[in-house]
Amino acid sequence: MQHTTIEKSIPLMAILTLILVSIGGIVEIVPLFFIKGTIEKVEGMRPYTPLELKGRDIYIREGCYNCHSQMIRPFRDESERYGHYSLAAESMYDHPFQWGSKRTGPDLARIGGKYSNEWHKAHMLKPKNVVPESVMPAYPWLLENTLKADDIEKRMQVLAKVGVPYTEEQIKNAKTDLTAQASANADGSGLTQRYGAKVPKADFDGQPDRITELDALVAYLQMLGTLVDFSSQQATTR
Repeated sequence: MQHTTIEKSIPLMAILTLILVSIGGIVEIVPLFFIKGTIEKVEGMRPYTPLELKGRDIYIREGCYNCHSQMIRPFRDESERYGHYSLAAESMYDHPFQWGSKRTGPDLARIGGKYSNEWHKAHMLKPKNVVPESVMPAYPWLLENTLKADDIEKRMQVLAKVGVPYTEEQIKNAKTDLTAQASANADGSGLTQRYGAKVPKADFDGQPDRITELDALVAYLQMLGTLVDFSSQQATTR
């Protein structure tokens, strides 16, 4: 009888629905304020290097996220095609993160080290030369445009304010580290000391006399999915 009364009264139904939804929301949200963190730390994670950070900015600027996700779901078909499912910790320094469900092209969460720098260069300049069935447009201007990095220190300072653990030393040496990573012959000892031995260091675009936007983009792509060692049981969250 009471159930019938509720169903026949739109205002009463609306009020009760609002109460139930509010209770559900409180139950889900309130516990988050009483735990130290919603993301468990994973060994190997680090902030982006200055060159990778600029590459990520270019990746977003060119709209690459519209066709490529960076989220491997925990399903067998996903892991067999792309690798270990994505961990929340892998995007903990992303502002904004690149997770999603839209895939015109493959997921890029594990693209790092899968192809050579030369392959990436050829792919960005003329995708059909390396993937005949590709519908991806070409990005030749990335090889032509000199990378502008005058704002890199301020960029890192802003990220530090929102939780990315950049140190004063990393920010101070941002331009030096950027140049070192984009050169095969430059002294990279400081870069390695500040960001670890896994930092990909090379003349990414094949032009040793200048640093281009393509250098930065390829550096970013080559580090994706390489920080966590998924071949070991220690790769799981701890």
